[in-house]
Amino acid sequence: MAAPSTALSRARTAAPSRTPTARPRIRRQLPTSPWLFAAPGLLIAGAFVLYPFVSTVVNSFTDRRTLIPGRFVGLANFRELLHDDMFWTGLRNSTLYVVGVVPALVILPLLLALLVQKNIPGITFFRSAFYTPVVASIVVVGLIWVWLLDERGLVNSLLETVGIGRVGFLSDQWLLLLSAMAVTVWKGLGYYMIIYLAALANVPRELHEAAAVDGAGPVRRFLTVTVPAVRSTMVLVAALSSVAAFKVFSEVYLMAGPSGGPAGEDTTLVMLVQRTGTGLTGRVGYASALSVVVFVVTVALMLLVLRADRREES
Repeated sequence: MAAPSTALSRARTAAPSRTPTARPRIRRQLPTSPWLFAAPGLLIAGAFVLYPFVSTVVNSFTDRRTLIPGRFVGLANFRELLHDDMFWTGLRNSTLYVVGVVPALVILPLLLALLVQKNIPGITFFRSAFYTPVVASIVVVGLIWVWLLDERGLVNSLLETVGIGRVGFLSDQWLLLLSAMAVTVWKGLGYYMIIYLAALANVPRELHEAAAVDGAGPVRRFLTVTVPAVRSTMVLVAALSSVAAFKVFSEVYLMAGPSGGPAGEDTTLVMLVQRTGTGLTGRVGYASALSVVVFVVTVALMLLVLRADRREES
């Protein structure tokens, strides 16, 4: 019995040992590899964002015109702004636009999101209906509202039918500005409603149930549970809507016309930039200075909103 075992052990010893399979060699990544992937996006951003921004800042210190390179004039354009009545008119209208639009776009979409957040039969139709103005072209939306609010439009026809008389929505300075604000709010409701719906989905239901057990009604639950839970989203909506409202152009331009309403009294800052810097005789340097002011004010608005949010947190 010993002989076969001895022969088996010798055969195992004499058998060649198997070498482990060679692992694939990992190629070393070059430090520049991530930049190669990001290069297309960086080139596009540099060509269409960074370069125009730098060019606008540089031109704001020159007297450049459309067909004339211009020369360096320092702060002359900014000093001229202080004595330009149209600049102060545009600044007033843009500021009033922020004051009138932002509170509505912070509160109304939240209330709308609360109405459509429940999964009941047919709610998808209403969500789609509320979001339809967002995907519609601003030109189409503006023309529709112009036809509605025109002196011979549908709204004035109805007002005349009930005996109120025709109202100059597009001919009165302040009514025209309020009408443009209404268009902005109507078009932006669905967009910010979607943002609030995403935030409301993350609010724990247990908080509402606990508040209901304590005897809190719907209004009190909204103020003590919903609002604190979506406060960061409200800050985001306030920042986005304030910047968009201060840079308003299409709504006022379509409803007031290139002249900016009666005697140009409804002109906004962005409309003034477009009117000043375009055409064969456009003052590109002065329009660039206006653009720099718009940029500084919009950044200041965002910083004010964020600072107010931090103060409330502290």
